[in-house]
Amino acid sequence: METVAQAPKYNLNDEQEKKLILREYRALLKGLRSRIKPGDRKIIRQAFEMAAEAHKSMRRKSGEPYILHPLAVARICVEEIGLGVRSSICALLHDTVEDTDITLEDVQREFGNEIAKIVDGLTKISTVVDVNASQQAENFRKILLTLTDDPRVIIIKLADRLHNMRTMDSMKLEKQLKISSETVYVYAPLAHRMGLYNIKTEMEDLAMKYLEPDTYKDIARKLAETKRERTRFINEFIKPLKEKLETGEFNFDIYGRPKSIHSIWDKMKKKGVAFEEVYDLFAIRIILDSAPEKEKEDCWKVYSMITDEYSPSPERLRDWLSNPKSNGYEALHTTVMGPMGKWVEVQIRTKRMNEIAEKGLAAHWKYKEGGSDESRFDKWFGQIREVLTSQDTDSVDFLQDFKMSFLAEEIYIYTPKGDVKMLPVGATALDFAFSVHSEVGSKCIGAKVNHKLVPISHKLRSGDQVEIITSNKQKASEDWLNFVVTAKARTKIKDALKEEKRTVAEEGKYTLQRKLEGMGAAVNQHNIDEVTNFYKLASPLELYYQVSVKNIDLKELKEFKVTGDRLDAPKPVRVIEVKPEYHPGLQKKDAELIIFGESSDKIVYNLANCCKPIPGDDVFGFVTTGKGLTIHRTNCPNAAKLMANYGHRIVKTKWAKNKEISFLTGLKIIGMDDVGIVNKITNLISGELRINIAAITIEAKEGLFEGTIKLFVHDKEELEELVQDLKDLPGIHSVDRFDTEAAG
Repeated sequence: METVAQAPKYNLNDEQEKKLILREYRALLKGLRSRIKPGDRKIIRQAFEMAAEAHKSMRRKSGEPYILHPLAVARICVEEIGLGVRSSICALLHDTVEDTDITLEDVQREFGNEIAKIVDGLTKISTVVDVNASQQAENFRKILLTLTDDPRVIIIKLADRLHNMRTMDSMKLEKQLKISSETVYVYAPLAHRMGLYNIKTEMEDLAMKYLEPDTYKDIARKLAETKRERTRFINEFIKPLKEKLETGEFNFDIYGRPKSIHSIWDKMKKKGVAFEEVYDLFAIRIILDSAPEKEKEDCWKVYSMITDEYSPSPERLRDWLSNPKSNGYEALHTTVMGPMGKWVEVQIRTKRMNEIAEKGLAAHWKYKEGGSDESRFDKWFGQIREVLTSQDTDSVDFLQDFKMSFLAEEIYIYTPKGDVKMLPVGATALDFAFSVHSEVGSKCIGAKVNHKLVPISHKLRSGDQVEIITSNKQKASEDWLNFVVTAKARTKIKDALKEEKRTVAEEGKYTLQRKLEGMGAAVNQHNIDEVTNFYKLASPLELYYQVSVKNIDLKELKEFKVTGDRLDAPKPVRVIEVKPEYHPGLQKKDAELIIFGESSDKIVYNLANCCKPIPGDDVFGFVTTGKGLTIHRTNCPNAAKLMANYGHRIVKTKWAKNKEISFLTGLKIIGMDDVGIVNKITNLISGELRINIAAITIEAKEGLFEGTIKLFVHDKEELEELVQDLKDLPGIHSVDRFDTEAAG
């Protein structure tokens, strides 16, 4: 789905446009050539004509004819994912029911039930859901409900999203940020889970291009600069392996491929290292042409050849041959010490495994005869179906749970009888208990992991054998939610707690009814909602509960107005304007953040504590209830979640130039411990650059020091200049800005 601009600002004439559209259509047919059965061409043509006619007056933001979007999505499905004729038809029609006069009945009449069902899955909810919940999360839930009937829905949805990411240049910045965040937050993990690694990688890279443009360009530039020496190193590394494989008479392909920009950036952040220190900028891939019955044996033979040549890092062996991931990924990964003391990751797989790794689910159907992997997917869909059908209304929570439960990497756990259960990384004994059965979960008091007694909060590791201990006296408690990660466990615990809450809440309901009757107000939905909203609670149940447990004594009710039997809450007091911090030593002027968006008059705002933005940072505003606008950096740890879940509350924000006011920020410095180092640092900051220091702490141990400095700067340029000057001091190893609340 795409925002549509009606004005044709495309400068091709009609003839050229027709040619362009036909060229795309022919390319789609060419991709399908090997799969077209008699009669298929006619149906594809029919779908193409129906879509072209329906979208004929529409144009994309870039001005090109809209029909090029569904055509491109269909081509991605065919060429990059390996889907066939029916999926192409659905891709061509995926926006028609939502955006044009065509109805689902039309699609059903022309193309039958199966296609209509998939197109329905692709047509998002058009009615706006509750404003507080995110519409995106709600759409997502709808998509997933259909996914469990037919996985092609989600695959076409991913192709649609990928094409939108590839062609987002002519959109407004806030739209780019929202769509990119959503992509990283939901769609890339989903692509990973469906086994579509290439698509996942491209989505993450494209999102990073919009969310962190500077870092993206910087890494891309460095990758380009180091390409020649990398190629030289790869060739040197591969040479002896090639000889060994040829001697062993294997049919094989061997090549080096660079890691994606996003995954390099991830490594830099996780390990806290510079680009130059990321050792695995590339992976070597060996793809064998093996007979099905010899696949595993051949992969291990090749592993043995590699480790004869280079010594392996024992803890970096990943064996997904014996235990494939539940998205079907099979391979052997090892990290070895190559020439010049560089670690190199080597991935060994066969042609069949490679196709599954690149085409995911679609390749599975091709190799369906095997049966066993199929059931892994079915299990996964089964679990999703179970969670989706349970009536939990908070879609944002649902999205978070879904991410944790279904998009995480997995571990496998054995039952006492030796059956395998797949659980997400981070799962605890309690998660396992709920995965066995919800009754077992709610009565669980402990577990034996590998025959040792552990508490229910114990985190499991792959390969553990777990026996659950239950008691009929046990019941779920609130703190259980802190240590479960699977959606099933969370849902069941919440259900049990709700039941308990209902019982307690009865008392509060009775109290409130007496109070309302005493005031002469009716006990009706409007009045109860009025009181619930006044106390800023999520639901009447929550209100009754809070009254029951005496957290609310209802004395504010006397400020309510009663007209007839109708209650009206008193109006809330207006929020006072929040100023960012300023330093008393500087002249106090109104620090005004100019907001280019809905209105540019003075606006209540404050700076987010999680990322401490300063002028010059790329920022966005987030409308919070009761607090006005909170300003976050676009690369803030919470940004993706906020933008993906509450896109409608994002405001485009820019800094006004203002030199009179300073902002608090923090730096972390690491270097060699040296007698005068503190002096050098403070001299540079306060003396030469005249920047006010708010606090400084330095800890030295074993010849290294680690310092944190909080200081007041006017804007990002000043901060960057300071960071550079500090790095130039002798003995300083790294200087990084805080991304966390440490600066607060």
